[in-house]
Amino acid sequence: MTLSMYQASVPSLIRSLNNLAVILEKGAAHAEAKKIDPAVLLSTRLYPDMFPLGRQVQIASDIARRGAARLAGLEAPMLEDGETTFAEFIDRLHKTTAYLETLTPEQIDGSEEKSIALPVGKETMTFEGMSYLLYFILPNVYFHVTTAYDILRHCGVELGKRDYLGKP
Repeated sequence: MTLSMYQASVPSLIRSLNNLAVILEKGAAHAEAKKIDPAVLLSTRLYPDMFPLGRQVQIASDIARRGAARLAGLEAPMLEDGETTFAEFIDRLHKTTAYLETLTPEQIDGSEEKSIALPVGKETMTFEGMSYLLYFILPNVYFHVTTAYDILRHCGVELGKRDYLGKP
C-alpha cells in the first residue's frame, strides 16, 4: 500500500493541532488553578532569542494552513495574529483544523512533484511537493507544537508524552 500526499499531510496536521489545542487547554486550567496570569504563560519563552508560546501556536497554525493550501494549489485563508488569551489561541487552532478538513485527497494527491515557491523574507525557496511536505511543513509544525508543549511543561503544567501524541 502506498501513502498518498493527502494521507501524509492533512490527517497528521489536524492531529498535531488538535493535540496542541488540548495542551493549551491544560495550560489555561493550570494558570487558573495556580492563580497565574495567563498572559505570563503565553509570553514565556524557552530562551530569550526564541518566540514565546503564543507565537509558537500562530506559526504552527500558519505553516499547517498555508502548507496544505499550497499543496492543493489554493490560497489559504488569512488569520490575524491578534490572539491574547488561551481561548483565542485555541479558537485559532480550531479554525485551522476546520480549514484543513475542507481539503480533499483529490486536491492534494498528485502534488509530489509540483513546484512550490515559498517566499521567505526577500528570497524565495523552491521545493517539489514531496520535499516541501516532508522537509518543511511537517518538521516545522512538529517543531512549533513541541516547543509550545515544552514551554508549558517548563512552566509546571502537568503534561506527558500522551498529551503530545494524543489518543490513538
